[in-house]
Amino acid sequence: MATEHDRAAQRGEEILAVFDTAFGELLAADPAAFRVKFRKMAASAFAFYRGTACLFYGDLAKEAPEGAAGPYLDERTSRVWIHGDLHAENFGTYMDAGGRLVFNVNDFDEAYVGPFTWDLKRFAASVALIGYTKALSDEMITELVRTYAAAYRERIHALATGAEDDEHAPFTLDTADGPLLGALREARAMTRFGLLASMTEIRDFDRRFAADGGAIELDAATRYKILAAFDGYLETLPDTSLARPDSYRVKDVVGRRGIGIGSAGLPSYNILLEGNSDALENDVVIYMKQAQTPAVSRHVTDRAVRDYFRHEGHRTVISQRALQAHADPWLGWTELDGAGQLVAEVSPYAVDLDWSDIDDPAEIAAVVADLGRATAAMHAAADDQSGHSLVPFSTERAIDAVIAADEEGFAELLVGFAHSYGARARADHQIFVDLFRNGRIPGL
Repeated sequence: MATEHDRAAQRGEEILAVFDTAFGELLAADPAAFRVKFRKMAASAFAFYRGTACLFYGDLAKEAPEGAAGPYLDERTSRVWIHGDLHAENFGTYMDAGGRLVFNVNDFDEAYVGPFTWDLKRFAASVALIGYTKALSDEMITELVRTYAAAYRERIHALATGAEDDEHAPFTLDTADGPLLGALREARAMTRFGLLASMTEIRDFDRRFAADGGAIELDAATRYKILAAFDGYLETLPDTSLARPDSYRVKDVVGRRGIGIGSAGLPSYNILLEGNSDALENDVVIYMKQAQTPAVSRHVTDRAVRDYFRHEGHRTVISQRALQAHADPWLGWTELDGAGQLVAEVSPYAVDLDWSDIDDPAEIAAVVADLGRATAAMHAAADDQSGHSLVPFSTERAIDAVIAADEEGFAELLVGFAHSYGARARADHQIFVDLFRNGRIPGL
């Protein structure tokens, strides 16, 4: 009979195998970046969970092999636009194309087409992990997940039956409250000048990137390739994005350091543009980074989905435009050295939801309910009305119908998963820390 030590050792081998598939090439190219990534992941079970979508989907795929329908999944609800990495910290503020500050889902690097329940399960497990770190009881965590499920279900039903309010941007300065409103107000107090001051300086009467702050000077050949890729990117922007031709003028280009947990080892660059006027305070910084292979895609082998995208940069942008109405007007894609690139603005108005001071159970529940409504709005945005032929039906109606067939089981499905996978992620985190600190991860 296998001991607990034997089971941990076997799980450790599984984790290493998944890491090799997901990170192997990038880790070999830039082991230093992965040492930073893994040290951040070692800090807590939640940080580990954030950085291991690849492990999460590998586990889901083992529980429901390809072709086996899961609860609430049919031909349609198994094939909708999903976020792919929906956890409690992937929400925040952005300025939409109409100039309105919005609080909603962010970070679409893992977005793809797949079962809608995968998003909900990933979020539910993240609630269990956050609840555990805040010393909430299992009963309280259960109620939080039920709150999320109820808010999601109520919003999906309202949208499926003809709700006329703005389904795509539910939280603004006029409609949000609590920590969501706090994030929006913090974003509103930020300025483009403040962002530029942190990254650039004035030299020879014009703005250039500052030498410090993580910028990497580029040689002439690399700069030429970036500018050629930039020209290709301009062709992917919507016609309505920019009205002033000089807005496209490149002032400076640098490499980037300090990428987050999810983008370790991916080449990335910052590009400084003229902006909407000759005034220096209106300059714009955009980033160009190599897009990654989404974890979901390794377990969704529908050829029609895979063939829909030219490359991962195209996939990321099309997915974000589908899931996020009124997206960043600078959002586009290009190619560099044969790899798909994501291009978007380094926004002065981006504030992530900060859970560190959200401790009161009633306040946590209110936030979780809001995020349930935001999740429903995101799923509803990306369907036959979004202009993409990949999901040619009403997502909200399809999801509403499958939940209606078993109302009571819906929340309990998420509750059971939240507790079981939360416990697994905590155990996996300890296994990972032991692997890392004892030099067991190949290439590091």
